[in-house]
Amino acid sequence: MKHKKLWLALITVVLVLGVALVGAGYYFFQVACVPGEKSFLSSESKTIKKSDPLYREKSWFKRTAKQKYRIKSANHKYELVANYIPSAGSRKTAVILPGYMDRKEDMGTYDALFHELGYNTLTPDPQAQGESGGKYIGYGWVEKDDIKKWIDFLLQKTGRQQQIVVFGLSMGGATTMMVGGLNLPQQVKALIEDCGYTSVKDEIEHEAKELYSLPLIPRFPLVEILSGINRLKVGYLMGDASSIKQLQKNHRPMLFIHGSRDNFVPTTMVYQNYRASKGPKEIWVAPGSKHAKSFADHPKEYRKRIATFLSKYLK
Repeated sequence: MKHKKLWLALITVVLVLGVALVGAGYYFFQVACVPGEKSFLSSESKTIKKSDPLYREKSWFKRTAKQKYRIKSANHKYELVANYIPSAGSRKTAVILPGYMDRKEDMGTYDALFHELGYNTLTPDPQAQGESGGKYIGYGWVEKDDIKKWIDFLLQKTGRQQQIVVFGLSMGGATTMMVGGLNLPQQVKALIEDCGYTSVKDEIEHEAKELYSLPLIPRFPLVEILSGINRLKVGYLMGDASSIKQLQKNHRPMLFIHGSRDNFVPTTMVYQNYRASKGPKEIWVAPGSKHAKSFADHPKEYRKRIATFLSKYLK
């Protein structure tokens, strides 16, 4: 009788813990994967100040006319929207990919950078961000197929003589690396990623530790449960969404950029990504820069690094 009561008590504890962990997993899924206000993201003022190191780029973007392009997502569920800014007579286009919960308008400084280098720019809102439809944030794994579709659309729209470079920041950087593992048109000449992560699971585990100070237990089962919920809701396990695995299939030239003081996507990740890529590659770790701040901290050097890299691979 005592043994029976003990087993019932143990089973009850296990069930309660299981329900609690699943509930916590759903909570973290809402925080991480459902679009909305995120307390862990810093909000920047929309006012353009002359003291801003990127004042010129932001002012240019604000006054520049943008064309709107629209396509259906690769899964045929949602309408996706992009800004297109032509550069007169250019046959070079930069596809610019925003970060987590960013909009295409937040990438205006990079539109300006590439326009100054003589590129047209196509800057899409990812699924569930900005004007694009969608229910969940795909962390680059879902978006990679949308970007391939945007590239195909761009070639149909502007002609197959185009030379294309894909550039991404943060989640957009991870998307760029994941795109690199796809079978892309030969018009895609180079890839540039700034502060992207090694895999979705690695980044989620890092944030669980840094933002919530979770120890290994319960961090390990929580991330696994979150990944399982993501598989049911979004269609993939977070461990499968690997920049490293995709880069191992990439043979295109790639430039890797990261801030040396990045605590949001740890700087150590850029070295792992760099080693994984199989094509010609370069790396620049911006001294003293935090997450996604390399351009603002080092505008001249940032521009020079990108211009020099691209001059080797695009005519």
